[in-house]
Amino acid sequence: MKHVNLRLPDDLHERAKAAAAADDRSLNSWLIAVVRRAVEEAERRSAQEA
Repeated sequence: MKHVNLRLPDDLHERAKAAAAADDRSLNSWLIAVVRRAVEEAERRSAQEA
């Protein structure tokens, strides 16, 4: 597993923490899920364009 340092503006950090809590996840787990969805969607769009 890779470690990534991510700098977020204070307001975005608070909003992300709230979204993670609403989803009953840690912030780290929530961010992983969000990035995974974004990457999979980008891959689907790329495959459709090919």
